Order: sequence, then structure tokens, then C-alpha cells
Amino acid sequence: MTENPGDASPDERRLSLDEALALATDHLRSGRPKRAEILCQNILAVAPAHAPTLHLYGVIAHSIGNLPAAIDLFSHAVAADGGVAQFQADLAETYRLAGRLEEALAFGRRALTLAPENVQLLNNLGIVHYERGAFEEAAAFFERAIEREPGFAEAHCNLGNTLRARGGAEEAAAAYRKAIALKPSYAAAFNNLGTALRDLGRLEEAEAAYRAAFALNPDDPMVLDNLALALRDLERLDEASALLDASLSLAPENGRTLTHVALVRLDQNRAAEAHDAARRAVALLPRDPETLNAMGLSLQELGRVEEALKFYRLALACKPDFAGAYNNIGNVLKQEGRLAEAHDAYARSLIIDPRQAEVYVNLADTRKVKRGDAWLAGMEDFAGEMESLRPTARMRLHFALAKAHDDLGDYDLAFRHMREANALKRTQIAYDETASLKLFDRIRETFDATLIEAKSGAGDPDAPPIFILGMPRSGSTLVEQILASHPLVHGAGELSHLGEIVGGLRAQGDAALAFPEIAQAMDLQDFGKLGREYVARLRQYSATAAHITDKMPSNFCFVGLIHLALPQARIIHVTRDPLDTCLSCFSRLFSAEQNHTYDLAELGRFYRKYAELMAHWRQVLPEGRMLELRYEDVVGDLEAEARRMIAYCGLEWSESCLAFHKTNRPVKTASASQVRRPIYKTAQNRSRHYREHLAPLIAALGDLAEPIG
Repeated sequence: MTENPGDASPDERRLSLDEALALATDHLRSGRPKRAEILCQNILAVAPAHAPTLHLYGVIAHSIGNLPAAIDLFSHAVAADGGVAQFQADLAETYRLAGRLEEALAFGRRALTLAPENVQLLNNLGIVHYERGAFEEAAAFFERAIEREPGFAEAHCNLGNTLRARGGAEEAAAAYRKAIALKPSYAAAFNNLGTALRDLGRLEEAEAAYRAAFALNPDDPMVLDNLALALRDLERLDEASALLDASLSLAPENGRTLTHVALVRLDQNRAAEAHDAARRAVALLPRDPETLNAMGLSLQELGRVEEALKFYRLALACKPDFAGAYNNIGNVLKQEGRLAEAHDAYARSLIIDPRQAEVYVNLADTRKVKRGDAWLAGMEDFAGEMESLRPTARMRLHFALAKAHDDLGDYDLAFRHMREANALKRTQIAYDETASLKLFDRIRETFDATLIEAKSGAGDPDAPPIFILGMPRSGSTLVEQILASHPLVHGAGELSHLGEIVGGLRAQGDAALAFPEIAQAMDLQDFGKLGREYVARLRQYSATAAHITDKMPSNFCFVGLIHLALPQARIIHVTRDPLDTCLSCFSRLFSAEQNHTYDLAELGRFYRKYAELMAHWRQVLPEGRMLELRYEDVVGDLEAEARRMIAYCGLEWSESCLAFHKTNRPVKTASASQVRRPIYKTAQNRSRHYREHLAPLIAALGDLAEPIG
């Protein structure tokens, strides 16, 4: 080897071809790829078609991530000597890594004809079939590899991946466990086992598997992501968020992680942050359906529903069988009052995947359920699997079945599902009843007549806000829809702004002092500042409307504060028969926190405290400060009550208020479908069908349980 020595040492120049190749191989194995590459170049300068050197040079190129060069070199090696299985196999693998699966399959088959018992070849061909979506063929190759070498842990793990892709999560979990038994330090098998267990709804076991993978490989963003998703399923959102932040610190441009961040931020009601994460994810993964769907969810939460629809449809263009995107389209259409279209979107989602408890809840809410509805039989069949479902899915399915049987007049069966649904939900929430009820007492004690008189007179004088408040399911959405039908009123829906502002109140020098007691430490200017901050936030929904509604029901806790901070704001308190109100709450799965509604006795005690607080506000506020509306009166004489509320708001009468069901505006509350219909009276005295089941509620309500005449 004396021609074209390059950078080889004098000793290397005197080596034979075989000696030089052996030395190059040793350089590569010892972590000296550059020295190995120089030797290969020198050999090929002398013998350009030396197949073993071409192959080794290809291995070097592959080791540094240069797939095009590796493919070229392996191709030349195969052309020079097509009888070596390893040359064919390595060319097949580089084609696979480059995404050229058909070429990978062809050369893999050629390699297998030369070495039919080679288990690594069988495993690699299985991987190629898996990536082609040919799961039956993939499984057959993995099983052949395992038959020849039962201790081949990687083949067991790959078989698990294939079984899971075919829908056999239980069988997949068994395959992953076999791989782990053979190779206890196999982090990928633990990670995959966690995913199979998530599919099966065994979330605590999934968490344990992911944590085992994390212990073995703490710097793998995929493991961190998957553990975060399991914790999200377990509703441990802060822990999930922290893990995703750690994953992003390792891989800041990981679009998949950013997508998961967006979803968790939405769960945490941090819509702006969710949108920012989704926007970054879409820039990195512009054709990924999950990412596009997450972007749609963030836009929907921000009220940008037309943009949300665009992204859901883009997600479907990338993945036509994306059941979740159809469900989300249905949610947008329902908010916009396009109920027939929403119904169709939910139905299409269920055709793709009939095992979606959430979609059955949504579908049942779009219209009255009728016997013979095509999806009803599917839901009943799904209910046959109830015991195998994870608790959240069981809970949702029970709520959907309760709604369906209520519509069908099967009240005893409806209540049985209602009771089961609420019992499951109650186990999933933390509700401190003592602290909750004590808050009502603290508010009454703080906002007494003396404080109201002493602190009045310095709030923000702007008049836009109309607060519509009361218990959930009392008719507040109907009242808002009537008002929002007026040309000078903008309906903003349930807003969290006042609660957020109040939650941030702290007294100087006493960080522990908060609402309600902080009102005693606030001076007149503080109330004005609070009012101005709230109006500034409210104006983002409309810069020109004479009035903007906020129908957050729980604002009834802040009535005294509203009076002091916003003396020109309108306050409309909506009531409904207590039993009907509470039963309607008990029959609903709320999207926001209404943790007092999932136990009849707790619900009744909460209602009593709410009623006491509203009686207190009537006593301490100036007469006429708050308008009281009864749902039954609005239903009984729409025009009279609508005129009364319009006059209270200082507006000229508009006939459009009587055609409220035609008003085109998004409605995000549980009553979104009801307010798209003209006035109906079937919801009145609904509790009569269930009275024999409501003993704990009736006992807690006491005299409030008497029917309203």
C-alpha cells in the first residue's frame, strides 16, 4: 500500500489490504472514526471495489449520521459482492432510517435469503413492516425471531409495539414484561409498558412503569413526556407541568412536548400560555394532527372559534379518522348554536371510535334523545364494558346514560346512572365543605351594613358591566341570551376576571389577609382601582357596547364588593325552584369547578348557605340595587320579564330580545343547546319525577324544598 498514502502513518502505509482493513475496524471500535476513515480512503484509492472496505466506510458514515453517504457506500459494497448478508442487511437498515421503506424491504428480503436464521435480520424486517403499517407481517417476523432466540429482549419489545398498534394493549403489556424480565435495564420496554397500561386505563401502574423508565434514563424527553401524560390523566396537573418543563429544558424545540404543554396548560385554565405553546408546536410540526388539534383547542378557549374550526379541519386533512377533532368541531358548532351540524360531527366521531364516553355526553346534550337513535344502541353496548373502563370514562358514560333515560322518561334508571356518575366524580375531587360553608359566614360578617355605608362612594363610575349571578342551572344563561340579543349589549359569558382580581388582593403589611376580610383594610381608592381593573379586562370583549354581561354564577359571593367597586354596574340575581335547580346541577358534569354539586346532601347545604347570603345582600344593599328574576316567571311571561330587565339596565326596548334563540353568539355553558330553542316549560317542576330519590337533598334544604307556586 504505497500509492496515495494520505494522512496514514508510515507504518500504516506498509500494511496489506487485509491488515489495513483490520486496523481501520479497530480504530472505529475504539472511538477513532477519523483514523478509520483515512485508512478506508487509502484502501479504496488502491482497490475501489473492495467490498469489505466499502461496507466499513458505510458503517463509519452511518455512525456520524450521514445517511446519504452510508446508503451510497453500502450500495457499492452490495454491487461489489452481493453474497454477503450483512452488506444487504445494513443497506436495508439505512434505507429504513431514511424513510425509504420499500427499498429497505427489498434488500432486507435479499439478506434473509442469504441468512434465513439470522434473528437480527428477522427483527429488522419486522420493524420495516411495522413502519409500513403491515402489522400482521411485522408480528410474524418478530415471532420468528423469538422462536429462534427466546431471550431476544428487543424482539419481545417490538412485538409488543406491534400488538399495541393492532389494538391488543393487554397482549402488548405481556410482551413488554417479557422483555423486561430478560433485560431488567431496558428503559424503552418500561416506557412502552407504561403506554400500554395507559391505553388500558391502569394509570397508577402506568405511572410506575414510566417512573422505572425515568430512573433508567432520566434525560430522555420521551419518557418525561409520557410520565407527564399519565399524571395528566390522573389529574395531577402541577406535577405533569413540571415534568414537561424539564423535558423542554432538555429539548427546547421538541414540537411533541410543546403540544403536550399546550394541553396541560388548557387543563390548568391558562389559555394564553397554552396558545403560545401550541403556536410554537405548529411551527415545528405543521402537519401533525395532534398539534393542530391542540392549537384549535387553545383558540377555542380564547373565543376565536372560527380559527379553531380551521385548525380542527386541518387536523382532519392530515388524519381523516381523527375522532377527537370531530368531537372538538362538534363542541364549537354547539357553542355557535349549529346543533344539527354539531350532532353530525359527534356522530362521525363515534363512527370512528365508539368507545368515547365524553362524546356520548356531548351528543346527548345536542337534542332530546329518542328511542331508536342510532348512537343510543352503541352507547348501551359500550355500557356493557363499564367495569373495564377507567373511572373518568365510567363517570362520563353514566352522565350520558342519565341524560338519555331522563329524555326517554325512564326516571328510575336515569337516577341510578345519575347517582353512579356523581359518586365517581366525588371521589375525584377535593371539596372542603367546612371551609366552603364557613366562607359564606365570613362574607356576611365582613360585608355588614356598616362597612357598606362606610366604603361606598368611590368606585369606578363606568356602567358597562351587567353581572348575572346565582346558582348554576338557575336560568342565568337564558337571561344572558335575552340581554345579549339587545343591539347594545355584548354577552361575554362566564368570566373568571373578578375572581382572579379578588384572589390577588393582599393588604400591605399583611400578606395573609385576603377576601373577604381584606375589604375592611381597603380604602376608598382601592375599591375604585379594583373597579377600573375589572372594566379594563371587560372591555377586551367589546370596545363599544353600552353593556357587557358577565354571567359567572359564583359572583354572588362578590355582590357587596361589586356594589362598592362598580356602583353603576347592574346586578341581576336569577333564581329557580331550589329542588329543580339542585337536581339539574346533580344531573350535570360541569366543565368548571362546581365541587359542591356531586353529593345531594352537600349540594343542599351549599344551597342553603347561598340563599342566606343572597338574603343578606338584600338587607344591606340599597333598595333596587339588585334585580331579582325568577326563571319560572321568565318562562311564564317572557315579554314582561324581558322588558323589566331591559329597563333595569337603562336601555330602550328591543323586540330582538324576544327572539333570543336566533341570536348568533357562542355560548360555552352547559345550557348552550337549551338557549337555541324558544321558551319551553318542560324543565319546570322536573324534580317531581325524582322526589323519592332526593331524600338527602330535601333534608338538607329543609323548608326551601317546598315547591314554588
